[in-house]
Amino acid sequence: MVTIYSKNNCVQCKMTKRFLDTNQVEYREINLDEQPEYIDHVKNLGFNAAPVVQTQTEAFSGFQPTKLKKLS
Repeated sequence: MVTIYSKNNCVQCKMTKRFLDTNQVEYREINLDEQPEYIDHVKNLGFNAAPVVQTQTEAFSGFQPTKLKKLS
């Protein structure tokens, strides 16, 4: 399962979700603005900016189509 940590008004977050939707990749979204209790988790992963995409084997930040393609 793919988890995306996003924020409101985040262009890269919207692009990442649109890419996953277009490629029919199931994901769970956690909005850090609405669920701030996850901020420490994202920081512990080593990231300070959204979006953060986490899979069972890796995590990465930003809109990265090359990495996202591997999920579909």
